[in-house]
Amino acid sequence: MSEGADKTNFEKLMKDCPLIAILRGVTPPEIVDVCKILAGAGVSLIEIPLNSPDAIESIRLASNEFHTADDCKVMIGAGTVLTPEKVNAVADAGGKYIISPNTDTSVIKQTKARGLLSLPGFFTPSEAFVALNAGADYLKCFPAGDLGAGYIKNLKAVVPAPILAVGGVDLDNAAEFLKVAAGLGIGSSMFKPGKDLKKMAEDAADFVAVAKAAAGASK
Repeated sequence: MSEGADKTNFEKLMKDCPLIAILRGVTPPEIVDVCKILAGAGVSLIEIPLNSPDAIESIRLASNEFHTADDCKVMIGAGTVLTPEKVNAVADAGGKYIISPNTDTSVIKQTKARGLLSLPGFFTPSEAFVALNAGADYLKCFPAGDLGAGYIKNLKAVVPAPILAVGGVDLDNAAEFLKVAAGLGIGSSMFKPGKDLKKMAEDAADFVAVAKAAAGASK
């Protein structure tokens, strides 16, 4: 799939359910089952952070499982990507988007050079514009939880790009963030190592219900 097709598909999946599941700590033996459970609950965008055990292998396994059609129903990306070399490793493993906690122009430029979507982290307007000038597709406001939805609302007055709220986002504040953010990154509230799979499916379904309600309200 081309970069343009990937971006179109990413935007479609984000519009349908504006959630990215952050699977920090996931392992290769469980990755496919975890992704299937989340997809079954309605979560189509999956982030595998590179500080997880053997993360590149998990990305490879998940990508091979789900990236089999042009109209991909699940898209796999990488998180905590800190260097251009790691961008290359993710691209070679089949990942489709690069998420970072920070604004690093070398990572953003290499992401675009490899034809992937770029979702760098930022905290200030200055960082947001540096990221956009380097080619970022989306912006990840991180950490967003303690700042609240009002901070993103204020940023949107000047930042001309879709902003995701990540870090400290849970079921209690998800609906409020979705009034102003293009999407949410959900970590331990949805997945953490050793979590019961049935409980994970239930929690994912709860987040999806909030996201779907927000998406419907915005139409």
